[in-house]
Amino acid sequence: MAAEIVNPRSDTESDGATAQRTPPAQGVGAGTATDGDEPLHPAFALHRGGKLAVRATVPVNDRDDLSLAYTPGVAAVCSAIAEKPALVHDYTWKSGVVAVVTDGTAVLGLGDIGPEASLPVMEGKAILFKQFGGVDAVPIALDTTDTDEIVDTVARLAPSFGGINLEDIAAPRCFEIERRLQERLDIPVFHDDQHGTAVVTLAALRNAARLTGRSLADLRAVISGAGAAGVAIAKFLLEAGVGDVSVTDRKGVVSEDRDDLTPVKRELARITNRAGLSGSLEAALAGADVFIGVSGGTVPEPAVASMADGAYVFAMANPDPEVHPDIAHRYASVVATGRSDFPNQINNVLAFPGIFAGALRVRASRITEAMKIAAAEALAGVVGDDLKPDYVIPSPFDERVAPAVTEAVAVAARAEGVARA
Repeated sequence: MAAEIVNPRSDTESDGATAQRTPPAQGVGAGTATDGDEPLHPAFALHRGGKLAVRATVPVNDRDDLSLAYTPGVAAVCSAIAEKPALVHDYTWKSGVVAVVTDGTAVLGLGDIGPEASLPVMEGKAILFKQFGGVDAVPIALDTTDTDEIVDTVARLAPSFGGINLEDIAAPRCFEIERRLQERLDIPVFHDDQHGTAVVTLAALRNAARLTGRSLADLRAVISGAGAAGVAIAKFLLEAGVGDVSVTDRKGVVSEDRDDLTPVKRELARITNRAGLSGSLEAALAGADVFIGVSGGTVPEPAVASMADGAYVFAMANPDPEVHPDIAHRYASVVATGRSDFPNQINNVLAFPGIFAGALRVRASRITEAMKIAAAEALAGVVGDDLKPDYVIPSPFDERVAPAVTEAVAVAARAEGVARA
């Protein structure tokens, strides 16, 4: 690798159509009032000048260094790669770097704020890749929301990267963009809003079931939100063996008797809701074992109270969980949120750095379902014998997390036959 992306200061989603880009609502960008030239919010001082830089990993101190790092020595390396393309992994940064690609249409809780406004998040994502997985990442914000243009642009950029992390692209376009890129490229393409969330959710659910002496097959789960995360979580839980999963959107349970479903939701209705439920989220929660919230909004307390004894409540909306933990604890045996100031934070940073590190280690051509399930199992396993109601998922700062996920993903890639090293 000839250069490294570094932090210069260190040595949930839409159900459908894209909204018109507008500034954040009052309160979302709290603290943006200025005192002179510097906004009052402390985050602005940290972000000034950006959070990333590029530094060389080889010296260029004299003529001999220059002749090796650049011309004429570089010509020998280029010629070797032209003759044997696989050498690009050994003699460039390709095998250790990921592109973090967005169109800025579904950024955190801000929505469709555009490519420039998304860059602070993409830079942050790159820092997390490096900090937690040792993976270099480059933020790329595209000035288009056209599916064909995004696919073509990413495909043309792909020779420079070992993997593509799609980020904050609104549903339902994100599903087609990921699918088409996976079909077109021979490197991992991973939409973290979908699969990272699903991996961490499954890990927490496995440990919640182990804690309470139940199997995944015993559980009936209800997911609030049929956007990118909700769809991916539903499919992933079923793949992992959860007994039944129902998904709800703004109009209630996604079921085959509805005539207003998008193609994505029609397919979801076909594979979920084995209980044949219909009606509202509140109705679906009656007797349910698991609530998973990835939509925002508020679930009424009586609906939570109607869940099965010993239920699990994973209310993951930020900054306001669908069910406040104080209420959830009145009825649930395990409570998780997406926030760092409550126990059991379901945070994608527990998954994506290790998943990509494992895939890149073995030069995987793609990330399979088995690799994602292996990541979830490894993540759950970090908790080990310390399992308790307020500790079903480890902290992102637990140094065991990324190595465990990395190793599990690499092993699974070899078992799946997608490893090339």
